[in-house]
Amino acid sequence: MPILEINDVSSGYGEVQILWGSSLALEQGKLTCLVGGNGVGKTTLLRTVMGLLRPWNGTIAFQGQNVSRMPAFTKAEMGLVMVPEGRQLFTDMSVYENLEMGASNKRATPKLKDNLERVYAMFPRLKERQAQKAGTLSGGEQQMLAVARGIMADPVVLMIDELSLGLAPVLILSLFESLKALRELGITILLVEQNVQMALAISDYGYVLAEGKVELQGPARELIRNEHVREAYLGL
Repeated sequence: MPILEINDVSSGYGEVQILWGSSLALEQGKLTCLVGGNGVGKTTLLRTVMGLLRPWNGTIAFQGQNVSRMPAFTKAEMGLVMVPEGRQLFTDMSVYENLEMGASNKRATPKLKDNLERVYAMFPRLKERQAQKAGTLSGGEQQMLAVARGIMADPVVLMIDELSLGLAPVLILSLFESLKALRELGITILLVEQNVQMALAISDYGYVLAEGKVELQGPARELIRNEHVREAYLGL
């Protein structure tokens, strides 16, 4: 049974439909990517799964339980965690305070110390800057903090929206390496990413979203060799 299963989900904003019957499934302990062009519904799908948007149709199951109508905070307490696009940090609070906020749900609070040690080992720069205001960090450091705050929530499934957006290549490589480390810890990851080549290179499985529907899916090593993917998304 998939740890997270999205079945024929449609949703949107107001009267504007963005998703048109999208389905995908995450295998426990695997890194799955969701790729596609701008405006095809990738962020909408994450927001619907997380409970920030209500699905119009279809079902969302987490650990075998139907969570389609559950609010986001309940899902977070169950271990479904999202790192949003744009980081959305508490910029006037310190790095440590932002991390502490990540551990504020009932599931994560007892594990705050252990997860803090894990985060500082993974991102030593955050430990060096733990007293610094989040808003004064560089863009790369802020993205590290956003991912670290997600880890502080003690996720079973960690969904990350646009990890590489606006970052220098050297920082992108570092952050993608951190995802592989998280997978080694047994955390299931759903990565939404416009950098298709990088996303497929580190993922176990991939989905290609187009116009609100899953257009292609398969093992990442096969998708990266797919002629349509190479032409449409990799420019090859």
